[in-house]
This record gives sequence, C-alpha cells and structure tokens, in this order.
Amino acid sequence: MIDLPLDGEGPLHAQIRRAVAAAILSGRIPPGGRVPSEAELMRRFGASRMTVHRALSDLAAEGLVRRNRRAGTIATPEARGRAVFEIWDIGAEVRRSGQAYSFVILSRRLRPAGAEDARRLQVPAGARILAVTTLHRADAVPVQLEERLIHLAAAPAAAAETFADCPPGRWLLDHIPWTEAEHAILAANAPARIAARLGIRRGAACLVVERRTWNGLLPVTFARLWHAGTRHRLVGRFSA
Repeated sequence: MIDLPLDGEGPLHAQIRRAVAAAILSGRIPPGGRVPSEAELMRRFGASRMTVHRALSDLAAEGLVRRNRRAGTIATPEARGRAVFEIWDIGAEVRRSGQAYSFVILSRRLRPAGAEDARRLQVPAGARILAVTTLHRADAVPVQLEERLIHLAAAPAAAAETFADCPPGRWLLDHIPWTEAEHAILAANAPARIAARLGIRRGAACLVVERRTWNGLLPVTFARLWHAGTRHRLVGRFSA
C-alpha cells in the first residue's frame, strides 16, 4: 500500500490532494501508475465521497492525474515534468525548519484593478480584485513580506475572507484550483516601506519572488514576495 501521510494543514480535501500529489511527484506513484480509488481514499482517511472527489478533481485540473471510468485514476506521464518550483507555502517551510510560524495581515482592500494591478495580474483594468499585504514571521522574526492581488472572478469567496486563521497564499492553495504557475526570481534593494516591515536597513539586498497562477485561461493571483537577502534561500531538488 502506498504511504500517503497527511500534513495536518487546512481542509481535509486539500491535505488528501497534497498527499497524492507528493506521491506522484516523488515517483512513489509512477507515471501511468494507479492512484488509490475514491473508495480506498474514503476508507483510509475517514473522508466523505465529496471530499475525496474534490481532491481528485483538483489533481486532474492541475494535470497530475487522469480519471477514467474503466481504468480508474492514474498519474499522468507528464506529471513529473512539472516546474521544479511548485507553490511554496512559507508557513510549512518555517515549521519544517523547527521554528514557530506566525503571520499578520497588514492591509486588505477590495478595489477595481488599476493600470499597474491589471498589468501584474494580467486582467482588464477595472476588474474586481482583492489586494492583501501579509507579514510572515519565524520565531517572531520577519521572514517574508507578501504583497498579493487576487482576481475575484477566479476566487469569489476571497471577497468575504478575513484570513484571520489562514494566510492568503495557503487559503488559495486549499480552496482555488490552479493549472499553471509562473515564478520570476530577482534581486532588489529594499525600498523604505519594505525595509521597515522586514526590520532591515533601507537599500539592503532582498530576494524577491514574483508568482502568478492561472486556472485554465483565468488569472487567479499575483504575489510579490520580499525576503531579506541574509535570511532566505530557495532550494529545488528534482530528478530527470
């Protein structure tokens, strides 16, 4: 039986999705290999059919599995060719390091997309968006400032979400399927507003990740993630 450990983070459907995805991306379920059936997953995790169906549907939307009424659910041959950097979860990253994770929402505003918002998110000007700024901490030390735009046509439930218990990036991973992601990684000097939040001097070197995701042709989110250059590194481990 394939080991599918849950990580305990967020809704059960999202935990099941991540457990199966990890098995596929690690090769424990090889390309063309059979994924446990809905009935098997229901028994294993004590989950409802709706919960398991949603997890498998999300995996299919992401291109990791194919579902067939006769053959069941199998890992796609293309699955292990996905981008080296999947979608990082800063909270999980901090916890894996043995530190205590916390976050605070610094600002949250519904607004029509201005010209710069539209360019970053790749939506028409005037589209309804949610702009959220979040500070992430490890052992109370700022490690990431997240400036995020969410396209409400792709994630309408975000309009009413306060993110009091779950940060925006994690909430999106748990609730909104994505089929394509883009990462740009760059170095930048910290402007005053960023330096003040990260507790570094103005002009200090920062590692910046810009991330976009889509669900089909529909843009979901754009995030600019600022890290103090001396406090963060990105690691990708993969095989051919």
